[in-house]
Amino acid sequence: MSKEQLGRRIKRYREMNEISLEDLAARTGLQLSFLKSLEEDSVYPSLGPLLKVARGLGVRMGTFLDDELGHDPLIVRLGQREAGLNMLGGKDCPVDMKFYSLGRGKTDRHMEPFFVEIMPSACSERKLSSHEGEEFIVVHDGAIEVIYGREVLTLTKGDSIYLNSIVPHHVACSGDSPASIYAVLYFPE
Repeated sequence: MSKEQLGRRIKRYREMNEISLEDLAARTGLQLSFLKSLEEDSVYPSLGPLLKVARGLGVRMGTFLDDELGHDPLIVRLGQREAGLNMLGGKDCPVDMKFYSLGRGKTDRHMEPFFVEIMPSACSERKLSSHEGEEFIVVHDGAIEVIYGREVLTLTKGDSIYLNSIVPHHVACSGDSPASIYAVLYFPE
């Protein structure tokens, strides 16, 4: 999905539910200027703000990624993966994460499974985020650094971590080489 599609989709759901940008800001606790930029400039937020927007609109976060009717069981072949979200490392930083949805097309899902490519960040900023729910991550290739509260953990190929997302956390490459992970996020209703 392109950046423009995400912004248009959020705006469409907001308008369908007759929610003004001001109301959405009040529901989410996000700045009005951020929400305008999300819709008009198609900025990609991190998962925390995107989850707040989804909840403020009364939809699953995956709704913004879904382009088709549901399938059960859902199979995503390696060659069919499509990047759905690109997360920026911070202001004026290049893309440091590419998310490939592995649940797109299963509209009744309760988890958000992703394959994520993580690039070494040129930014030294390690902004922690938190949101309701849980995350399960398996390192597919390379090494990652997970900041979880005050702990700094290094995981390598084959390692996994299961964490409560409400604890402030950050996932990035460990070192100067790219890494990839499988991540399953659960957001309670």
